[in-house]
Amino acid sequence: MTITIRPAAPADLPLIAQLIRDLAEYEKLAHEVRFDEAVLGEKLFGPRPYAEVLIGELDGAPQGFALFFHNFSTFEGKPGIYLEDLFVRPAARGSGLGKALLSRLAELALQRDCARLEWSVLDWNEPAIGFYKKLGARLMDEWTVMRLDGADLARLGAATAGSAD
Repeated sequence: MTITIRPAAPADLPLIAQLIRDLAEYEKLAHEVRFDEAVLGEKLFGPRPYAEVLIGELDGAPQGFALFFHNFSTFEGKPGIYLEDLFVRPAARGSGLGKALLSRLAELALQRDCARLEWSVLDWNEPAIGFYKKLGARLMDEWTVMRLDGADLARLGAATAGSAD
């Protein structure tokens, strides 16, 4: 079996969209998928890409992906890579594809002089947590993820409109 990790191209957009839907189904979050495929394509492959995607293939067949973007650590004074999504189709699990995708991300982080590679994992996903721990990743239990979206994001964004900071 041959594992190939390659950067996604615009022609991969339907594949990326399907892999995102497959991931959401696995995470029991399909009801949360709201993206417009054309907008997703613009954000990934347009004039100002906001994220990058790696496609993982087994014997030339796409079986997984990693979607990531850069963040920045003020304490380190360096960029980092944040892995937003990692997904390997169930039939391809155990093949080494997930590890190969993470290994390629780690390689990119080193090439780009990043201080770290970070991601989140659902607390119920014990198989993934175990897999990540075997790679040397550690849980960041002391941190709590916060989020603003929808009406709350709009309300806070509008609160300072027109005011001088």
